Amino acid sequence: MQAGPATYAKLVATMAFWGGTWIAGRLLALEVDPLQAAVWRFLFASAGLFVLVLWHEGRLPLPGAKEIVYIVLLGASGVFLYNLFFFYGLQRIAAGRGALVVALNPAMSAVVAWTLRHERVTAMKGLGAAVAFFGSLVVISNGDPAALLRGDVGVGELLVFGCVVCWTAYTFIGRAATKTLTALVATAYSCAAGLVMLLLALLWRETPSAAMLTPHFSASAWASLLFLGLFATTVGYAWYNDGVRRIGAARAAAFINLVPVAGVALGALLLGERLGLPVLGGGAMILLGVWLTNRSRPA
Repeated sequence: MQAGPATYAKLVATMAFWGGTWIAGRLLALEVDPLQAAVWRFLFASAGLFVLVLWHEGRLPLPGAKEIVYIVLLGASGVFLYNLFFFYGLQRIAAGRGALVVALNPAMSAVVAWTLRHERVTAMKGLGAAVAFFGSLVVISNGDPAALLRGDVGVGELLVFGCVVCWTAYTFIGRAATKTLTALVATAYSCAAGLVMLLLALLWRETPSAAMLTPHFSASAWASLLFLGLFATTVGYAWYNDGVRRIGAARAAAFINLVPVAGVALGALLLGERLGLPVLGGGAMILLGVWLTNRSRPA
């Protein structure tokens, strides 16, 4: 399948959407309860994704018993826990800084792949993982890695690092799930499963009320929720999946390195965030490490 300029434009736009999740998440976290925000985000996302499934597949494939187990694990790791870490973390730290911490995702996934013997370790990949990991320590500690040993790192940084752990687990569970389900179907079902978990947690915490069903959010909060659910998840996933089909998984995945760059740039532009040179330097180290880790990976 041929890839024209429109394919690359959609991939760049998708990375901007995903970088923008940190800005929208920060705006929501300062106004809306994190658990309630996550429920509404994935209510919109699940609806959009199932519409996509019906459009692409012409039907709604029903998962088997083993696939249901994978779907539940995907929903727990990539939706339920990830979004609790995401929103509670963004209550405490800047959006751009959170985006830089999560830039560690590809290197963390590579380390787990080596540990599970899914991929061969090379000196270059090992160096890249080490550089990315040290860069993440610089970002998390705000330029003072020794602060980790002193216990001076804040809760926000640790919560956002939890996003990295959850996404790594989601990635490897997804590898198993997509052996029998398409990526789109697995994503739609895992979003729905995570939504159920988030909703049960919200109902367990508080008694259902009219205010819960018809919350009085501000216009910016609703706009952020619609952006997260429809653009960052539904449209972003559709465009990324189309890019994978047209140019291959490895070349499309390389665009993900633009996500933290977009997060930092949008945080500065829209929220007036200014990150210090040590944090930006640590972010640059993460991107360099990710590039070293992935540059020799076959397409």
